[in-house]
Parts: sequence; structure tokens; C-alpha cells
Amino acid sequence: MPEFIPILKKDEIQRQVSRVAESISTDYQGNELVLIGVLKGAFLFLADLVRQIKLEKIKIDFIQASSYGADTVSSEKIVLKKDIDIDIRGKDVLLVEDIVDTGLTLTHLIRHLQGFGPNSVKVCAMVDKSERRKTAIKVDYACTTVKNGFLVGYGLDYAEDYRNLPEIYHLKL
Repeated sequence: MPEFIPILKKDEIQRQVSRVAESISTDYQGNELVLIGVLKGAFLFLADLVRQIKLEKIKIDFIQASSYGADTVSSEKIVLKKDIDIDIRGKDVLLVEDIVDTGLTLTHLIRHLQGFGPNSVKVCAMVDKSERRKTAIKVDYACTTVKNGFLVGYGLDYAEDYRNLPEIYHLKL
């Protein structure tokens, strides 16, 4: 039986999302921002985040890449499953991720998006986890930092399960 060890409760998640949304609102005031959610994990975080960002113009798109499959460790082979649909040339882009772990997927996505000629590409993550970091990726906005553990809930999954949990847990199999 899996064991779920609480890491972040619902109210703390919402406080952290509000804090990050406020920083983003300040940093991009007067600019048009394109939020690109990394599917599938970031959809809950992105939905909560975008409702709290106070900017006049925000566009939203999604991209999907995978490196985990049904395992708890990255295969390190990045597969782009869905590309963006809107034009980001000359725009400020904020890539929204559920968790930054090895950094390999995110590094791949940033390079890919930079090929479209955006003004800037920054990173926002619900969880910045450095335990297995393999790249010098910069997380510009992070709701929480965790050193280790395999996390599930609030969009984070294990083999497509547990995304629906309202809080974030360390999963012990």
C-alpha cells in the first residue's frame, strides 16, 4: 500500500500561489504576458495562478513534454507531445510547471520556446526540487522548495494517478 506523507496543505498552497501571483503582477505590470502551462501536471496550479495575477493582458497556452512515463525517475529522454498554438514572437513568456526536478525537460522546453523569438522566457513552478537537478536551470518564481521525495497531489502524479489530491504529499511506495 502506498503511504502519503503531507508536504503542503491546501491553505499553504493558496498562500504561496497568491505570493507568487503578486510578484508576477508587479514584475510584468504594463506588459502583455503569455503563460504557457506544461501539461498535464501544471493545469491546477496554472488555473489558480492566472486567477490571481493582476494584469490587463494575459494569454494562456499549453505545451506537453514527458520524461517520466510510469516511473518515479526521469528517463532523461524528452518527448514533445503538444506544441504551443499562439505566436509568442516578441512577447514575455512565463513557463508554468508543476515541479522542477532534474531540470532536463524544462531546459529542453526553454530552448524550444526561444526558437519562436519571444522577448523573454522565465520559469514559474509550484515546486522547486533540487535533489536530482542535472542542469543549472533558474526557477524565477517558486511557490515552495523541497529537497527530496517523490511528490503527488495538486496536479503532480505517479503513473497518471493522484493528481486530484487537493494537497501535496510525499509518496512512499
